[in-house]
Amino acid sequence: MPASATKALRVAVLADSDTRWKWGALTATRVCPEDTEIHLDGYLLRGRATPTARQLREVGVSADSLREVTAVEFLRAVDGARGEESYDVLVLALVGGGVQAMLHGLGRVWRDRAERPVVVTGYVGVVYEKLADGLLLRHGADLVLANSRQDADRFRAVYEGVGADAAAVTEVALPFLGGAAYAGEPDGTGDGDRPHTVVFAAQPSVPDSREDRTYLLERLIRHARLHPGREVLLKLRSRPGEHTTHIEELPYQKLVQRADPPPNFRLVYGHMGEVLDRTDLLVTVSSTAALESLHRRVPTVVLTDLGVREALGNHHFVGSGCLASWDQLDAGHRPAPDPEWVARQGVAADGGYETAFDEARERIAGLLGGPGGLPPLAPYYTPVTAPGYLPGILARHHLAPDGTPLPGAPAADRSPGPVRQVVRRAARGAYRHGVQRVAPVIRRMGEL
Repeated sequence: MPASATKALRVAVLADSDTRWKWGALTATRVCPEDTEIHLDGYLLRGRATPTARQLREVGVSADSLREVTAVEFLRAVDGARGEESYDVLVLALVGGGVQAMLHGLGRVWRDRAERPVVVTGYVGVVYEKLADGLLLRHGADLVLANSRQDADRFRAVYEGVGADAAAVTEVALPFLGGAAYAGEPDGTGDGDRPHTVVFAAQPSVPDSREDRTYLLERLIRHARLHPGREVLLKLRSRPGEHTTHIEELPYQKLVQRADPPPNFRLVYGHMGEVLDRTDLLVTVSSTAALESLHRRVPTVVLTDLGVREALGNHHFVGSGCLASWDQLDAGHRPAPDPEWVARQGVAADGGYETAFDEARERIAGLLGGPGGLPPLAPYYTPVTAPGYLPGILARHHLAPDGTPLPGAPAADRSPGPVRQVVRRAARGAYRHGVQRVAPVIRRMGEL
């Protein structure tokens, strides 16, 4: 269903968290053919990490429409989008299980259609765990985006290793890289000079223990005391009570209440790009913010204090030249990133970023312009290849093994009325409270 010269390309993005909404919406704008007007409809999958209005504002990505849906409601919306309202591209910005469920649900919706949209999926950042599991759950999309040359090689190897078609793997880059290159440290000669600024990019679930998170906070505060002329910022992803892609059971906001930080230490929120505008040293355990920082040539450190371990994700940065400890940073160490490693990560600090999406654009344009429409979706997982795994994945989204809504699926047959909407919001609030407040207490009590 190629978009005509007079018709905007209609794109839908389904996302399940603030970070994935940012990735999905920015990916949509980057991979669609250039010089094409885009009509973007956003759908937020209802769940524990559905972003709040504040989180959406912070992401800073706009859409022509944006609404919250269940999986079944999304499938119904896509099914109802026909004629001039039909979509040209769907971006599934979800965890692997969500992508797999949508692929089977969409396959059912489009079973009798001669034409269908191009389906795109991928990862929001560094892929350092569950590589095979996550990839095979994403198999079946027309494009599976890899954020770097290294990831593209790994993705193809996994698909080919199980006998699955690897043609969908498409090398791109992280869609949210950008911003001005680092101009160097302030020289302190002007009245308007900002202070040297150190930023620690916190992560909701890495590390996950109170002891480790308290240690990192204490070291950050100690660095602020050792360098009173510096501004030391703790960059946080969310405010207490909000969820991101990962659950945060021990927010740094709570831990810092028991500390006594100096005046040059403070907490900050907001867009990471805006924080990097004033950053002279970015420190993290394994956040994707490290890649944003490296792209802008900001000095970047990935901490080794808690070890270099798969559980922390910092093993991904082996060979980067960025690994260091707080003791080294306190003593004035500055990292020197390895150019070859950086190039393989799709960071493109020396240029080329604007061409990183050319292959994806060309493939989508070719799929949209091809005669006879697209072939049916063909995920690797089917009731034949994974009869003990696939039904459970689909059931979490109220879908049967054939992709049809299960009996009793939320809003399977009608739009929610005002009363149902109120009840739904209250239930989601109670669920979030249980996950963020009650469950951690119960777990801690069990450890006594």
